[in-house]
Amino acid sequence: MCEPLSVGVHACRRANVGPETNVLIMGAGPIGLVALLSARAFGAPRIVIVDVDGYRLSVAKELGADEIVKVSTVMQDVAEEVVKIHEAMGTGVDVTFDCAGFSKTMSTALSATGPGGKVCLVGMGHNEMTVPLTPAAAREVDVIGIFRYKNTWPLCIEFITSGKIDVKPLITHRFGFSQKEVEEAFETSARGGTAIKVMFNL
Repeated sequence: MCEPLSVGVHACRRANVGPETNVLIMGAGPIGLVALLSARAFGAPRIVIVDVDGYRLSVAKELGADEIVKVSTVMQDVAEEVVKIHEAMGTGVDVTFDCAGFSKTMSTALSATGPGGKVCLVGMGHNEMTVPLTPAAAREVDVIGIFRYKNTWPLCIEFITSGKIDVKPLITHRFGFSQKEVEEAFETSARGGTAIKVMFNL
């Protein structure tokens, strides 16, 4: 579990998340959830997470999200949903992690992030997207990306062994190494639903 957690840790380092950083996370999939755990470990005082899936949002709440916001996939809903996000945050959004990589999530991230804030692209999206860059630029919002990470495992191990981060709730399904179980594991992962992280028992 250090590998996916490393993505969240690297994102928090890139965005300089700390005790004064209010964090918005777009997407409550596995990467969004490790971003949530990492942001909390880095000291973020308030974290709001957004998704279209009610089950994943309930998991995010159990993992420590202060507020959850269910949204649609409709681009025209962005302005209304930004209002809901601001109400849920109760203060300005300093850093937004886009862990989904869609035009809508990026548009929401750029619109919701406060003046002088940062939007960190964590989820890999399409090569080209239409997003509201000019209004974000007028608020001096920085857009940063992550792709690779380095020197994150020691901190991930420290977070896990100290109990600062508990990754066990992310492991929703376990399988053995028989041919049947291996096939079932991949099918479970592909189906999504209640599956977050599917693991093999060694």
